[in-house]
Amino acid sequence: MATRKKVTVEDIAVDEKLKSLYKLQSYLSEIDKIKTLRGELPLEVADLDDEIAGLGTRINKFELDLKELGEMTRQEKFKIETSKTKIEKYNKQLENVRNSKEFDHLSKEVEFETLEIELAEKHIRENTQSEKLIKEQITAANEQLKEKNFDLEAKKKELDDIVSETKAQEEKIREKAKKTETTIEPRLLTAFKRIRKNARNGLGIVPIQRGACGGCFNKIPPQKQMDIKMGKKIIVCEYCGRIMIDPELAGITTE
Repeated sequence: MATRKKVTVEDIAVDEKLKSLYKLQSYLSEIDKIKTLRGELPLEVADLDDEIAGLGTRINKFELDLKELGEMTRQEKFKIETSKTKIEKYNKQLENVRNSKEFDHLSKEVEFETLEIELAEKHIRENTQSEKLIKEQITAANEQLKEKNFDLEAKKKELDDIVSETKAQEEKIREKAKKTETTIEPRLLTAFKRIRKNARNGLGIVPIQRGACGGCFNKIPPQKQMDIKMGKKIIVCEYCGRIMIDPELAGITTE
């Protein structure tokens, strides 16, 4: 008794493969239309998320800078107190100097510590100015963050509304598309997806329109038109690389 050969997607006639591809394209085009409905909203939401994260990082950096400046100011104040203590000590010693050499040495020490105080005070003034500037930048960044968060909430709501309206419809179409994909041999399906990815408007397979490719509208030689009409082999446009199908085979009514 002869065993019956199992029919695989590879064994399906070329014209049926073309029909399945065109059917898949119609489903994917419907999904593309739904995505177009959402417009640039998903990208705008993603951009706002990135901007908000960037502002948060920026504010954290400003706060760290403030903390560092505060520590530096504390160190400068400590230097001032230390120098004042030393000056007080040297001035007492100057009251009891025994010779000019000792006087000169103590006077230079007092002068040095006085300069140290002036330098520390200069650093404190600079730090205070920097702190003021950073606080202004933090205020501006927080205002910007508030505005961006407000915009994000509005964009998310708008996107959620559109998604909720189209989600069920999109899921149904995706299921149909997945089911159709199982009827197409993997190698042909991979080639179709690659063409679709690189093609304008996501069209991987197009019907002939008035003797021209339905994708790029370049004229097709009569013999090639005949081959496409026969539907015995997969033929791609030599100009745009799309797979071509006869309108009748695609189920398109022509005038």
